[in-house]
Amino acid sequence: MEKFTKLNTTAVPLPMEDIDTDQIIPARFLKATTREGFGDNLFRDWRYNQDDSPKDFILNNKTYSGEILVAGKNFGCGSSREHAAWALYDYGFRVVVSSFFADIFKGNALNNGLLPITVSPEFLNDLFLSIEQNPKTDVIVDLEAQRITILDNGKSEDFEIDPYKKMCLINGYDDIDYLISKKDKIEAFEKTQVIF
Repeated sequence: MEKFTKLNTTAVPLPMEDIDTDQIIPARFLKATTREGFGDNLFRDWRYNQDDSPKDFILNNKTYSGEILVAGKNFGCGSSREHAAWALYDYGFRVVVSSFFADIFKGNALNNGLLPITVSPEFLNDLFLSIEQNPKTDVIVDLEAQRITILDNGKSEDFEIDPYKKMCLINGYDDIDYLISKKDKIEAFEKTQVIF
């Protein structure tokens, strides 16, 4: 995974609630076993008609871009498919901001280098308004400080993250990388063990 410490980017607004994982990546695209290529079908049924012509959808609007997706409450609900996090990451998002995430989606996101940031409904509303007023507004995510800031108006809010997952994101570790980073300590411990 890529290391994540600080991100300064514009954001894409998706002010809809209860976005489930089947909307994020429809089930018919879950045949691949590697993570690559899922971004092409992110929000597929919202982005394209059956003839593959683009719909009037935010990801097809060149006014908005960036590595942060700002979504309404209850993002990632529905089935537990890890492919939803893969699709968002493969598309280019590194952060998703919402006032509430489904637990399984949140875990899948963190395991795949995608940072889900839970903010208050008030801050989420401020963020949507700032992006609406200026689609080029920058948002700063400081993982080490656990703080998100809207640069245009200076409003910011702290966010929570599991300390282990924070350490993994900062170092670019998945769970196996973390264990490998402890290899010397594991081997030293093994040498101290007496086998009867």
